[in-house]
Amino acid sequence: MKNYCNKGFVLILSAPSGAGKSTLARKLMAGVTGIQTSVSTTTRRPRPGEREGEAYFFVDEATFKEQIQAGAFLEWAQVFGNYYGTSRQFVETALEQGQVVILDIDWQGARQVRQNMEAAGDVVGVFIMPPSKDALAVRLQSRGQDAPEVIARRMAEAADEVSHWNEYEYVVINDDLSYAELCLQKIVEVERLRLSRVAGRVADILATFDF
Repeated sequence: MKNYCNKGFVLILSAPSGAGKSTLARKLMAGVTGIQTSVSTTTRRPRPGEREGEAYFFVDEATFKEQIQAGAFLEWAQVFGNYYGTSRQFVETALEQGQVVILDIDWQGARQVRQNMEAAGDVVGVFIMPPSKDALAVRLQSRGQDAPEVIARRMAEAADEVSHWNEYEYVVINDDLSYAELCLQKIVEVERLRLSRVAGRVADILATFDF
């Protein structure tokens, strides 16, 4: 896939747990060049094998709160006692390099990002929709990772998550993984051809003509 855009964009992927969002993100990165995931900042302690700047940027709570006050995050949240945030500097640097930056966040984080990005056109949201409630429940159960009460909680959360589907530019129904992957690739391809993103490349071409 060719990339003519001078500036990248943020690709928000949101979905209820079990809809296949993480799998699709990995496949998208493997199949298309110029795409990367954002490296978040967290107050959580590093786990074995996690490296600074790869899995996360690790900071203490005082530093994180200072960064909140300084507007250093496009979005942030507190989860189970730890803080997590998307670095504004990391994302904006990647966009200037023409990268597409994937943000794996929920609808609340997506709202924060849209509010904090200087140019609204730099954000493209995709909601990954399961084919049905029953199919989602089967997927969660087949993973064999969660107790029944955890699955029940995830299903309750899913009902809230899917109610925000219309806050996104695109919806991909993941009833066929290969087709859903193709849809994501096409979304990236089309968004890279927006006038605002190829204007610099077009200007270079126009400079070769005599008007």
